[in-house]
Amino acid sequence: MAESAIKFGTDGWRAIMNDTFIISNVRIVAQAIADYLIEEGLNDKGIVIGYDTRFFSERFASECASVMLGNGIPVYMPRRALPTPITAYSIKVYNTAGAIMLTASHNPPEYNGIKFIPEYAGPASLEITGKIERFIKANIESNRLLIAPPDGHELLHEVEPFPSYTQHISMLINFDKLREIKLKVVLDPMFGAAQGLMDTLLAEAGCTVETIHNRRDPLFGGSYPDPSEKRLSELRNEIIRTKSDIGLALDGDADRFGAVDFNGKYITPNQVLSLVAVHLLKNRGMKGSIVRTVATTHLLDEIARDNNIEAIEMPVGFKYIAQVMMERPVVIGGEESGGLSIQGHIPEKDGLLADLLLAEVVAYEQKPLSLILDEIYDRYGKFYSKRLDIRYPTDRKDELLDNLKNRPPAAVDGDKVAEIRLIDGVKYILESGDWILARPSGTEPLVRVYIESRDENRFANLESYAHQIIA
Repeated sequence: MAESAIKFGTDGWRAIMNDTFIISNVRIVAQAIADYLIEEGLNDKGIVIGYDTRFFSERFASECASVMLGNGIPVYMPRRALPTPITAYSIKVYNTAGAIMLTASHNPPEYNGIKFIPEYAGPASLEITGKIERFIKANIESNRLLIAPPDGHELLHEVEPFPSYTQHISMLINFDKLREIKLKVVLDPMFGAAQGLMDTLLAEAGCTVETIHNRRDPLFGGSYPDPSEKRLSELRNEIIRTKSDIGLALDGDADRFGAVDFNGKYITPNQVLSLVAVHLLKNRGMKGSIVRTVATTHLLDEIARDNNIEAIEMPVGFKYIAQVMMERPVVIGGEESGGLSIQGHIPEKDGLLADLLLAEVVAYEQKPLSLILDEIYDRYGKFYSKRLDIRYPTDRKDELLDNLKNRPPAAVDGDKVAEIRLIDGVKYILESGDWILARPSGTEPLVRVYIESRDENRFANLESYAHQIIA
């Protein structure tokens, strides 16, 4: 096997099963994680191993356990499939050196993945994943692998972290307020790891819950476990049919959220982040910064400015938000791809928390999400956002970025380029406050272009310009 077959991306290593994501390669990654823990002197603390509802995930988790036990590392294994955020929180519950999570998140069903979550219970830094990748390379060359059968092993501990997670979440969410209002909720866990857990949390909060897609299906109903607008049509229909207050969704490992209002209107992640930010500042009186990725709405900046707090822009990837959360108080950290966390929680995106926060927003305001959004827009103006995935040759991406960086236009659609940001990709901030960001994909022959404008009529012109510069 070529060593290039295993590469850690934004959030671990993902690949197609029965191609490169196979037992032998999973063992190689697990051995590298074990070597990292031993080198850091953390091996005696042990490790949590979680897995989602994908095909063979529990077997891959068992193989990881075998490698950890072979290296003398205690293993804390849950009894069932778990969401990534609960697996991450389990690190705190059992005071381990970290966790391994077997998941490909919202990817198509033929994919699986493995990631290491360090002892701080957030995404692994580039420094940590770099060390693990170096161990992967060395172990491939030396064919080094230590394995011990898990059955009956004295270092294998079967655990159930959900009650501890529930207790923690009940301190972050006002369950009493939710019980008072008694929302009617339709939940879509998308056949993923949150089934039986998210509906339990909502019921504990006094909500009447109807759940769809709440069985294990490794094919995810013939779709992806991605809570985007086009994949939530059944949730929309069920909300309208049952006359529910809100529809909530989660991706395959429940680290990303989805939301639909009472009238079937999809609430975008950018809108969710803005709703929750205003709620935490207005109704909960939280203090601290707002942190967002470079591709996320600037409406959050306006909200921060209005509340005399700092808005911090970071590269794409929740690991960068996590860095800030570990350094200072953060009211909310979020990204336009559907991840958020808040002050008092672990520095890891958590879809269960996000969904509960949205329910809490409706309970406090006692009005639909779309009406609350209208009030936010009345105060700050509307922000129209879109992401374009434009096919582009991989071997020309560096040239494109160089051109965008060193030969920028003076203006876009008559709007002067006021600032160029190079935090991640190339971002043009226009004099009006509108912006365009170009970020080449690291794994596909694509350039992702993000656009935001306050003028819906002008939005089409910016989109046309984006296609021109990526021609």
